[in-house]
Amino acid sequence: MSPANPIRNVSDTALWVAIYRAMESERPDALFRDPFARRLGGERGQAIVDAMPSGNSMSWPLVVRTAVMDEIILRCVRQGARTVLNLAAGLDARPYRLDLPADLRWMHVDMPDMVDYFRQNMAGQSPRCPLEFITADLRDADRRREIFADAARHGPVLVITEGLLVYLEPDDVAALARDLHDVAQAKWWLSDIASPMLLQYLERKWLPKLREGNAPFRFAPAESTAFFAPFGWREVEFRSSWDESFRLKRTMRAAWLWKLLARFQPRARMEAGRRMSGIFLLEATT
Repeated sequence: MSPANPIRNVSDTALWVAIYRAMESERPDALFRDPFARRLGGERGQAIVDAMPSGNSMSWPLVVRTAVMDEIILRCVRQGARTVLNLAAGLDARPYRLDLPADLRWMHVDMPDMVDYFRQNMAGQSPRCPLEFITADLRDADRRREIFADAARHGPVLVITEGLLVYLEPDDVAALARDLHDVAQAKWWLSDIASPMLLQYLERKWLPKLREGNAPFRFAPAESTAFFAPFGWREVEFRSSWDESFRLKRTMRAAWLWKLLARFQPRARMEAGRRMSGIFLLEATT
């Protein structure tokens, strides 16, 4: 890590994203309010934003991701989710800030250091539903399956892997997908996904800093969510980050120009652009 790069590892990216949530929460027209984000992100989170190329202006996809996932989580809970299994939960304060039923079980799973940091910074705050803090390295298959089996006892289960998959190797994602289906017996799986096109776009912007900080992007399947089909999952919803940015009025700079130019692209190229980055909801197949 160079002096100009405050990212030490993948866990530090949670501080980075927390600052983006804080920036959005402080807007008068905020899409969501996370009153804990500024404290959770801290000085290191702000330093990461400042060090990343176009750090402030590139908040829009992370803000869109948060807002869209909030919507889908609340809908799945209304549709019967009884346990939320939040993997690599980082600094996710949703159990404290969303309007959740008092009988919902929320499992906050992450590495020990990250869980300790989150609990220390949230001391004195009361979650809206029962919240369980669970320490685990998800690469440990036995520990992972132990947690997943426990989650399955209080279904239906909604799994969240926000900001996780892109940092994993494809084989690790495949093992996770299989265990979520077979062991956790999850009904829904909510996550975000990148494409090879996105990684190519970010090659000169973020990826050098992330590699240097031991947090390279790895998982960006060319087949998008079809990657998960062999493991018992089917896509029921895909929200394009690009499309949602216009709906939510959180677009990138000069987005209007890119949107205009896209009209002259072949249909297949336009669709690939829509799915360059997005939020997906999978449902387990029998």
